[in-house]
Amino acid sequence: MDSHTKCSSASGAVTLVTVSLAISTRPFMTRESTHSLMIVILREEKKITPSLLKAIEESRIFIPVFSTNYASSSFCLDELVHIIHCYKTKGRLVLPVFFGVDPTDVRYHTGSYGEELAKHGERFQNNKKNMERLHQWKIALTQAANLSGYHYSPGYEYKFIQKIIKDISDRINRVFLHVAKYPVGLQDQVQQVNLLLDKGYDDEVHMVGLYGIGGLGKSTLAKAIYNFIADQFEGLCFLEDVREISTPYNLKHLQEKLLLKTVGLDIKLGGVSEGIAIIKQRLCRKKILLILDDVDKLEQLEALAGGLDWFGRGSKVIITTREKHLLTCHGIESTHAVKGLYVTKALELLRWMAFKHNKVPSSYDDVLNRAVSYASGLPLVIEIVGSNLFGKSIEEWKGTLDGYEKIPNKKIQEIFKLSYDALEEDEQSVFLDIACCFKGYRLTEVEKILHAHYGHCIKHHVGVLVEKSLIEINTQYVTLHDLIEDTGKEIVRKESRKEPGERNRLWCHNDIVHVLQKNTGTGNIEMIYWNYPSMEPIIDWNRKAFKKMSNLKTLIIKNGQFSKSPKYLPSTLRVLIWEGYNAKSLSSSFLNKASEISSFSNCKFENMKVLTLNFCEYLTHIPDVSHLPNLEKFSFAYCDNLITIHNSIGYLNKLEVLDAEGCSKLESFPPLQLTCLKELKLSECESLKSFPELLGKMTNIEEIWLRGTSIRELPFSFQNLSELRDLALSKSGILRFSSNIFMMPTLSKIYARGCRLLLPKHKDILSSTVASNVEHLILENNNLSDECIRVVLTLCANVTCLRLSEKNMKILPECLSECHLLKVLRLDDCKSLEEIRGIPPNLKWFSAMRCESLTSSCRRMLLSQKLLEAGCIEICLPTGTEGIPDWFQHQNWEHTVSFWFRKEIPSIKSVILFSDPKLSDDDDDDDDSDDDNDDTELRVKLCVNGYEYTLSGDWWMSSHFKLQSDHTYLFDLKLEKMIQFYNQHYENLMCELDEALLKYEWIQVELQLIEKGPHFNFCEEHTQMGIGMLKKKRSTEENVRFTDPYRKRKLD
Repeated sequence: MDSHTKCSSASGAVTLVTVSLAISTRPFMTRESTHSLMIVILREEKKITPSLLKAIEESRIFIPVFSTNYASSSFCLDELVHIIHCYKTKGRLVLPVFFGVDPTDVRYHTGSYGEELAKHGERFQNNKKNMERLHQWKIALTQAANLSGYHYSPGYEYKFIQKIIKDISDRINRVFLHVAKYPVGLQDQVQQVNLLLDKGYDDEVHMVGLYGIGGLGKSTLAKAIYNFIADQFEGLCFLEDVREISTPYNLKHLQEKLLLKTVGLDIKLGGVSEGIAIIKQRLCRKKILLILDDVDKLEQLEALAGGLDWFGRGSKVIITTREKHLLTCHGIESTHAVKGLYVTKALELLRWMAFKHNKVPSSYDDVLNRAVSYASGLPLVIEIVGSNLFGKSIEEWKGTLDGYEKIPNKKIQEIFKLSYDALEEDEQSVFLDIACCFKGYRLTEVEKILHAHYGHCIKHHVGVLVEKSLIEINTQYVTLHDLIEDTGKEIVRKESRKEPGERNRLWCHNDIVHVLQKNTGTGNIEMIYWNYPSMEPIIDWNRKAFKKMSNLKTLIIKNGQFSKSPKYLPSTLRVLIWEGYNAKSLSSSFLNKASEISSFSNCKFENMKVLTLNFCEYLTHIPDVSHLPNLEKFSFAYCDNLITIHNSIGYLNKLEVLDAEGCSKLESFPPLQLTCLKELKLSECESLKSFPELLGKMTNIEEIWLRGTSIRELPFSFQNLSELRDLALSKSGILRFSSNIFMMPTLSKIYARGCRLLLPKHKDILSSTVASNVEHLILENNNLSDECIRVVLTLCANVTCLRLSEKNMKILPECLSECHLLKVLRLDDCKSLEEIRGIPPNLKWFSAMRCESLTSSCRRMLLSQKLLEAGCIEICLPTGTEGIPDWFQHQNWEHTVSFWFRKEIPSIKSVILFSDPKLSDDDDDDDDSDDDNDDTELRVKLCVNGYEYTLSGDWWMSSHFKLQSDHTYLFDLKLEKMIQFYNQHYENLMCELDEALLKYEWIQVELQLIEKGPHFNFCEEHTQMGIGMLKKKRSTEENVRFTDPYRKRKLD
């Protein structure tokens, strides 16, 4: 949207203001929105142009400012009619500002509004078209005045405006939900549901239910409605998949999520009853929009939206469900039966899915109509059919549709079955695995498990399923629609209706219990996935139940509670994941005393690729695992009582992942000779005193993270990790760190936090002529002395990014200047730092936040032109008594500063100085004290040819620091790059700028500090801003002014 600000008007003319804070967006599309502030100052004789009408149509939020003479402008009234139209048809937010007028005058057309409307009536009395126009004005005024807005009384305009800005900022920063790739046929139903939501008075609480069979698009419609009306509410919450989530995590998890999203309350509830009380207490005065998606039990409604009195005035609650009776039982009278797509819209969606565009040769008309008929108007079915027919000829369409004709339209699942039948056999198997066992799993985990299960990569199969619209990958998680999931499960159930032990997959709790208790398993079973319900009793099962399952490849049991351990596990197992294996009777089970299970003592599990025994409370020993020669992943994380591991684990030459994280009693680890190992996880092994010896080169490990261990020293053999790139050490106590570690050839990043590093003496490393290859070095809270810092800088002379946060460090030595490649230097929270004796020659970003001990001479040196002329573009340090350096040509004790330029865009340095701390630094000692305040931002306004462009946000400042009180910031404004960036938002910006530069006209730039939150409260008398040019840039000084070059002309 071309949003801009007219900065001037003809003298003597009555100026009327309409403000629209707008976000350019198109409903239901997935592209990101852009933010802009539009202030239109209009002359009375102006007319609404097509470009302004387009701007109104595309705007998201409007702020009409009703002043005493507002109604005198026919232009403003015409604009208001269009705004109200967008409010009613597009769900746009209108926030009226009553500037010195009584809302009742606007609502009832009295006072100045009545007088001006009467004048319009006299002018229009002989023109029927204009009289209708006058009628529309009156309706628009009444409707606008009925909306909640802002009432201005004489006083502090600044605070009044800031409140509006904050309210709008809260809304424009909200993220829209992704609705659909092709949102065909949604708009009409959105309007119908919106009418239900708008019934009665504006301050009533409404509950509306959307119901219908699976595949109709209830969730999609709910997301579209959410995007349509979200701006009208103080709090928002869209709870997806209530039916599915409420089962494993119970209802209090959803209550916690509701409270977090609507009021920002992060709480762990003791139970559902407590959650109900807190929801009612916290939300009863807040206007919220709540959507409960896919509800299937009354208890879910009672726990999340028990009554209208739970929510503040004007709140809306939308529920989607397959079961209409739930809505009736909950007393919801306003319901909407979600409809399928009518023929026209269904054809449009099918064309998009099957051809990727809406223009299709007429020769396809017959087969398109046939396909739509068989899809029965279900959007999901249309998408699947369209994907199946993509890229096929008319004859192939006919052949596929001939198969559809044999299936009655009511048998929706059979249509999905046809899509399933179109897959290759391997693709069908992968689909059934996902539908029955892995919905909601992370994609990478699914791929690893099924790779082990089948013995080959299945990424291609997953890709085919996505292409066929049978599954979706949503933020790296695998999901699929309920109807498609049910179809897959029904296919497996049909393998044996009466006896689940004869099927190839088991996932249903009751079916698995039946098979294990009755010992009805067969060689057909290849996969068992059992997510054991937490409230179920301990299972008394047949210990030989697995013996008949001669083809079982994957066994996944989570939180299973058994009365006794198994006597047999089939040697065909490739994946064994048994988490929470915690009954006392199992403490001496198959991995602690392998001889108790004949299968482990007498057989080799040559096919096993994945073995996971996480959270097994009574697992105390890892025995000989040499009978698992092909194991690729072995995980026994968070086994709290594990104390010993057999040496054989170090010789599993195909092992890629070894995860012992969180084994708090483990004191030692056996030597490792694992040439294929890619991941080694030892963090949170609190008692682990030594890193395992590495018996040979291990070239596949690129990252080691040791957090919360008692490791005292990294052994010499650590260098066998010849391809190690990242080494992270955190909260690991005393750790001897030899210079050999720094010299590892591929090590490029070292991070150490909360450790006591013992480094070699500086004199012991002077003989070294080669610096390490470490490029990123982060040392925080390691109690390093100045001597240790010298050692680090000498060893890591090639570092490009250095972050030191050491409270004992007083002097940064001269050798820092030898770090010729260093570009980023962060010294935040070095409380004792007094001097910086060397400056790297190529430094670009420097930050010393909260380094209060820096000397005045050091601060002056850092703010000198010399450092900036060398190329440094951003500097941050605590404010001292020195103030802004004299070389800044213009300084101002306010939160705004301006300059003017012509002919060419200048290179400008800017400085902001906060001299009065308004923020509390009580959390200085906290490990996360480097999280900077983000409540203030710097905005740049550009005034060209009478139009003002707001270049908002701190995007041109790097992420190395944020504005914080009692600090000084010096940075390159990067004005030219900033203008180029915002040209994509303001279509005419570059054209107008180029024209002004060619005409040698002065262009104004204003820098302004904006408060974004309650924590930062700067005062003008404690905020100083400056702008200047470096000496070597002064050749263009005649084309830069720091006072208004037009002022004299205006005075004349």
